Amino acid sequence: MDYQNKLVLAPMVRVGTLPFRLLAAQYGADITYGEEIIDHKLLKCERRVNEYIGSTDFVEKGTDSVVFRTCHQERNHVVFQMGTSDAVRALTAAKMVCKDVAAIDINMGCPKSFSVSGGMGAALLSKPELIHDILTMLKRNLDVPVTCKIRLLKSSQDTVELARQIEKTGVSALAVHGRKVVDRPRDPAKWGEIADIVAALSIPVIANGDVFEYDDFQRIKTATGASSVMAARGALWNASIFSSQGKLHWEDVKREYVRKSILWENDVKSTKHTLKEMIMHYSSLELPEGKAIIKSETLADIAKLYEEEKYYQFVNENRFLVNGSR
Repeated sequence: MDYQNKLVLAPMVRVGTLPFRLLAAQYGADITYGEEIIDHKLLKCERRVNEYIGSTDFVEKGTDSVVFRTCHQERNHVVFQMGTSDAVRALTAAKMVCKDVAAIDINMGCPKSFSVSGGMGAALLSKPELIHDILTMLKRNLDVPVTCKIRLLKSSQDTVELARQIEKTGVSALAVHGRKVVDRPRDPAKWGEIADIVAALSIPVIANGDVFEYDDFQRIKTATGASSVMAARGALWNASIFSSQGKLHWEDVKREYVRKSILWENDVKSTKHTLKEMIMHYSSLELPEGKAIIKSETLADIAKLYEEEKYYQFVNENRFLVNGSR
């Protein structure tokens, strides 16, 4: 993995599944993070090669519930992001997936209660010794790059100190969300504090925060000196933000996402969630399209809503042909 001059899709819970990662890559994302998967959850899974759709699945034992799905097309640029609070458990989980992904990332920035209450995500920011144990354990025992993603601490000096300690573990890169745990998405990202971190480190820093247009990638890169730039909400609303040719109309991007969800048999709840997020940015769930998404129970329902019935039928009747063309 090369972390210099890259456009990166940020990890987003319930959004960063295989279809959305491939969508972002199609439009120009060089590195794509999966949604955060908790180590406890992964440890309940078994690896299955899904020859029917051409994927590699990590499925909860005794069920058909897919916790993580990937494929060979993204092998060299997909990052598995893990939620953890224990070094040994993190390594056990990472060993399960490391041969199918390009890198392992530890989430140290999620402020959500489900993560923090378990000692994961942003809770790790106040536990430098545990951070050291987790990252060193992974770095010493895995052959793939190990990275982590953090948020800003109360002061820039505190964040820089933590970043320096993280660098000493030997990680390949550090992603920094330019907001503090208490900040809300509407609060402006603090690019200046990311710049302080960049100036203090020798490893690549991936800057994240307030990237909504293609030009913003260069703006934040110039302002911070970061090696690479990561987009979250801007990519969610229109994944073609990664295209140097300019953004496509969001309706076209949305339809392409639907096709990829059909192609990779994405979980219908995940597909509905992502579509609703797209719709809410540009429109309203109270309009007919939004109401129809809410009522949809299957991918076939969604295919019908977006007039993709023929595509849905073709894919499901010609799986062998489709897999062979990949």
